[in-house]
Amino acid sequence: MSPWIAASPAGEWIPRPLPGRHWRRGVLFPRLLEEADAIVSTCCLKTHRFGGHFTLSLKNSVGAVGKHGPDGYNYMSELHGSPAQRQMIAEINLLYRPALVLLDGLEAFVDGGPESGGKAAPGVMIGGLDRVAVDAVGVAMLRLLGTTRAVSAGRVFEQAQIARAAELGLGVGRPELIDLVADDRAGQDLLARIRPVLTA
Repeated sequence: MSPWIAASPAGEWIPRPLPGRHWRRGVLFPRLLEEADAIVSTCCLKTHRFGGHFTLSLKNSVGAVGKHGPDGYNYMSELHGSPAQRQMIAEINLLYRPALVLLDGLEAFVDGGPESGGKAAPGVMIGGLDRVAVDAVGVAMLRLLGTTRAVSAGRVFEQAQIARAAELGLGVGRPELIDLVADDRAGQDLLARIRPVLTA
C-alpha cells in the first residue's frame, strides 16, 4: 500500500459493500482511487507464501483496502483468516478498473514471497488493459520458471484468484481470448513458450 493511502484520515476511506460476495462487511476503499481520472496498476512477478499463492495485479488491490474500520474491525484479519481468501482478493477488484496494468518481471520470486524467496530473472515486462489476462500470463510465466506446487496446480484459469475474477467479469474468461503481442524476436520466442502453458 502506498504511504499516502495508509496515512489517509478516516474521512478519506469509503465503506463499500460487496453484496453477495465473501466479504462480511464489504471493505473500506480510498476516496483517492474513486476520484482518480485514471489508475495505472503497477505490480511485480512473485509468489506469495501465504494464502494468496501469487501476488500479481489482482492481489495488488489488497494494498488499497483499509485495515481497520472506525469501530476497530480488522478487515485484513477477515481476509487472511478466510478459506475464501483468493476469491476475496478478486472481489476487491470490482471497486475500480485500471486504465493500464504493468507487471514488472525483470526479476521474480518463484517461491516464498512476497518480500523474499527464490529468485529468477526472466527480464520481461507484461502490460495490458485486462487484469485477468495479465495475471494469467504472469502465472504461466512463473510456471515456465519453475514455481511452487500451489501455483503449478491445475489449469491457469482454475487458479482461484483468476477463476473468481473471470466469473465476476473483470476480464477474459478463457486463455484463448488473450492477445499475446511482443515487440521483438526474443519476445515472440518467449510467447511461443507461454502459449501452451497458458492453454494447457
